[in-house]
Parts: sequence; C-alpha cells; structure tokens
Amino acid sequence: MNNKYIALGIIIGLLFISLVILFCILLGKLYIKKIKEHNQKELDFQKNINEAILETQEQVLNNISQDLHDDAGQQLTYINFQIENLKFDSPELNSQLEPLSQSVNNLSQSIRSISHALNNQLLLQQDLLKAITTEVERLQKNPKITIQLDSEESIQKVFTANEKIVIYRIFQELINNTLKHSKATKIDIVVRAMPHFTLQVSDNGKGFEVNATTKQSLGLANMKSRAAIIEYQLEIKSKIGEGTTVILSENIK
Repeated sequence: MNNKYIALGIIIGLLFISLVILFCILLGKLYIKKIKEHNQKELDFQKNINEAILETQEQVLNNISQDLHDDAGQQLTYINFQIENLKFDSPELNSQLEPLSQSVNNLSQSIRSISHALNNQLLLQQDLLKAITTEVERLQKNPKITIQLDSEESIQKVFTANEKIVIYRIFQELINNTLKHSKATKIDIVVRAMPHFTLQVSDNGKGFEVNATTKQSLGLANMKSRAAIIEYQLEIKSKIGEGTTVILSENIK
C-alpha cells in the first residue's frame, strides 16, 4: 500500500515538474516573441524614419535640379546669346570671343548633366546601368583622374523605384567622396547582376582606418542607412596607403 502511495506521489511530482517545465518553455517562447516583435517595431520605425529622410533629400535634390535648369541654364543661354550678338556686331573680336563662347557652352552642358543627375524622375525613366554609364562618361572628362567602368551589357534585374534611386544616390556619393577626400588618380567601377546585384567602387587613394572613420562619418552612416531601406548591405574595405573598396550588394536570404 505504501509503495502505491509512493509511486503515485512520484507520478504526481513528475507531472507537476513537467507542467512547470512546460510553463517555463511557453513563458520563454512568449518572451522571445515579444522581444522579436519589439525589435521588429524598432526596425520598422527606423526604416520609416530613413524613408522619410530619403524622400526629403530627394525633394531637395529635385528642387535644386529644377533651379539649375530654369535659372542657371537660362542665365547661361542669355550670356551666350549676348556673346553671339557681340561677335556679329564686331567680327574683329571673333577670335577672342570664341573661347569664351565655347566655355559657356561647356558650362551649360555640365549644368544640364548635373541637373539630370539630381532629378529622380529622369532617373526612374531610364535604365539604371545607362544612368550610371552616363554619369561615368561625364566624370571621365576630368583629366586629373582615370575612371573605368566594367559592367555587363545589360542588367535583366527589375529594380523597384526605391532601389533605382538609392543605388544611384549611393553611387554618386561614393564617387563624390572619392574625388573630395581620397587623392586617388584612378577609380574602378564594377557592376554585376549575377548571381546577385553588386556595385563595387575601388580607388587607389590614400585610404583610411575603417573602424575609426565609420564612427564619425555622417556620409558613410547615411549610405548605410540608405542601403538598409532597400535591404542591401554596404561593405567598406580600406587601409591607409592602400586605397578603398566599397561594395553595395543585395542581402541574400
């Protein structure tokens, strides 16, 4: 009889322990779920902020593009018109005025190219690779630096509007940062779509300490935030005296 009570007590004890363990497991899962939901809300909140910042930046760039086209472009057209009139009225000054006329025309074309590069509506209307190629061709006119583009003839990937804008803006910022800070004489740009999209920009400049710089550079932080919006990643490789390589690529899930 006592053995039966002992066995029953053991069974009840095991059941109680099992219930406690099950309760702890369920409580743990609930806690993990809450943590994940909280983290997801934080990520969604940060993503919404980044998207709002991106939208504001794009609006500012569009406004600048419009001002360049409407104001600066028209002013240069007027100046060139005045020069042409002066050349017509005073043919003897043609040789002196021709270089000035050419410079105004070159400046007008540069402003037009910059205006187009800043306007995301024009970007959305064309192929991303074509937009990058056009910008490279404009930059290649700079005699102080060699810029080479290695890309596939066409990219079959279909980009969303956000992907197009973000990839192109990151590309622009990478090039601008290189021209401003790197003291490079050569920039190599590689664009690939297979097995997944990657944009790689490398230079032979002075380089920098990545860990020390990324904590301070708003430009690098801004590019990483932009990449996160479209679920891409930005990898930065650099050493002092050995140049810099930055790779923008899709997150492979």
